[in-house]
Amino acid sequence: MSAAPRLVVRGARKAFGPTVALDDVGLTLAPGEVHALLGENGAGKSTLLNILAGTHAMDEGEMTLDGAPYRPRGPRDARRAGVAMVHQELSLCPHLTVAENVLLGAEPTSGGFVRRAELERRAAAVLEQLAPIDPRARVGDLPPAAQQLVEIARALAQSECRVLILDEPTSSLAAADVERLFDVVRRLRDEGVTILYVSHFLEEVRAIADAYTVLRDGRSVGVGRIEGTSVAAIVERMAGRAVETLYPRSARTPGEVVLEITDLAGALKPERASLALRRGEVLGVAGLVGAGRTELLRAVFGLDPVRRGVVRVGAYTGRGSPARRLAQGVGMLSEDRKGEGLAVALSVADNLTLSTLDRLGRAGFVSARRQRDAALRWIERLGVRCRDPGQPVRDLSGGNQQKVALARLLHHDVDVLLLDEPTRGVDVGSKAQIYAAIDELAVRGKAVLFVSSYLPELLGVCDRIAVMRRGELLPARPAAGLTEHAVLLEASGS
Repeated sequence: MSAAPRLVVRGARKAFGPTVALDDVGLTLAPGEVHALLGENGAGKSTLLNILAGTHAMDEGEMTLDGAPYRPRGPRDARRAGVAMVHQELSLCPHLTVAENVLLGAEPTSGGFVRRAELERRAAAVLEQLAPIDPRARVGDLPPAAQQLVEIARALAQSECRVLILDEPTSSLAAADVERLFDVVRRLRDEGVTILYVSHFLEEVRAIADAYTVLRDGRSVGVGRIEGTSVAAIVERMAGRAVETLYPRSARTPGEVVLEITDLAGALKPERASLALRRGEVLGVAGLVGAGRTELLRAVFGLDPVRRGVVRVGAYTGRGSPARRLAQGVGMLSEDRKGEGLAVALSVADNLTLSTLDRLGRAGFVSARRQRDAALRWIERLGVRCRDPGQPVRDLSGGNQQKVALARLLHHDVDVLLLDEPTRGVDVGSKAQIYAAIDELAVRGKAVLFVSSYLPELLGVCDRIAVMRRGELLPARPAAGLTEHAVLLEASGS
């Protein structure tokens, strides 16, 4: 006899003005289960998660938690009921200690003063379930994986957690840290906690989840057990179509060197990097988190200072600023799309055309029609899901924001593209579109330097791969002769 459901959602509907985010959505979670919530960007996952966590209220529908009506009035109400959410972008206070973060808002006090010994004892008791983290350590000094566990500890500490929602928990973690997180998730599952797990990495989902629900266009379109379900079947439900070729590889003919780096060293990282990137080539950079891959791209683009070494772009040699690099035909897509990749308060059209406004009018005036037409071309080509080119970028899902950032480089028509984690937080269907765009760029003679933590895409998209290890870039080798295992061994120094 199967156990009664832990959390049930029936007929959930939520609209934001004229936009219907959820329409008659259902979800059933069992006790002691890892349940994957899957769907493309814009499918309604974030809206559903925010309803479960008390951030949004449903317009229609009902929820039950262990058989009792569940309608949280806010995140605190949800946590008291035993439903806690760990967001993709962590909400920790980096200047506070681990213990202060774990019990933030629920500190033991006496006479208006925090009982610090009790605070640290209670935090240590929760952390003991997860990992050996010092409750007195400053959170800002911890690596990303440890911060992720502190966020989970906070979710567990403030009530008897019955449902733990993990939103893209591994997006910033290295492979070894992912395995440690999975150990924690399995342990919590075995203790009876229900885990709602959201991820665009379907290999992860197959490794950790027991069951799944797929959303598409705000509706539930598939449920089932992970065992016995192929990745292809899940992708087809997510996209509403078969994604035949995830990694398109057209015939490419590398040409002359357009970007050459010799013994480059940044302020802290990289410590030493040399490479030659050719036209018509996609060169991948692999490595563990913190190895210096992002710093390499930032130093090349002029965002970070260069301590020594030479950067040559075509006929230009020397250090440069972002404006100078852009004038030289080099563009960069940052992994921090909100912090420095996009002007989120501006429209899709403005973000797409900001660097080329002089092409869209005369005498200092911009033609609104020409700007709109230019934006519409890229919206259609990359499948950006938005109401129209005038919609603010901040209203788009993360994956669609990423497409806008990439579209701006494509619209600018740069010759060298520095792509830092271009598919992070992007759904499978959108990844296929981005991979196809990269393939087309290489065929057209563009040069792409591609940083990614996701080895399957590096092996699938790139012609050559160079591994960054502890700040040093090792020589690039043909991707066709490499495996994930070999790359990981080289990255870890094993």
